[in-house]
Amino acid sequence: MHDPVAPPENIHGTAILIGERGVLITGPSGAGKTTLALTLLDHCRARGLFSRLIGDDRLLAAASAGRLVCRVPATIAGLAEVPGFMPRPLPFEPGGVIDLHVSLVPKAEMARFQEEISAPVAGCPVPRIDLAERNAATALPAVMARLSIAPFL
Repeated sequence: MHDPVAPPENIHGTAILIGERGVLITGPSGAGKTTLALTLLDHCRARGLFSRLIGDDRLLAAASAGRLVCRVPATIAGLAEVPGFMPRPLPFEPGGVIDLHVSLVPKAEMARFQEEISAPVAGCPVPRIDLAERNAATALPAVMARLSIAPFL
């Protein structure tokens, strides 16, 4: 008998694509999810790497063939919440497979050196790294290193 497909889970987070890899960024409100996403998008574009927003603030997450897929709800497609401003339009992709979950946590909760771990999102295990919230400058090289993107090849 065929198992019914579970409905997508509505999660609080931001997702982007870098090349063919999807990155999910989660954390509490004000942790810097959008700022990190915009920093990563800008960094990649400046180096000629394809990068696009999937969705900001709210995502529909579901397991598909053993992989996590995040989609943007139609009502917020192509919008990023810029701190201090109304949401602004950005080029976007309506969805993507997630390869890395970046969890923004208080600096005191972050281990200096992390083991490779996976944690479930919408019932699907995804490799995860914990990075200090509100610190895009240190998170940027950590994400690039974890994804083995230049200069970390």
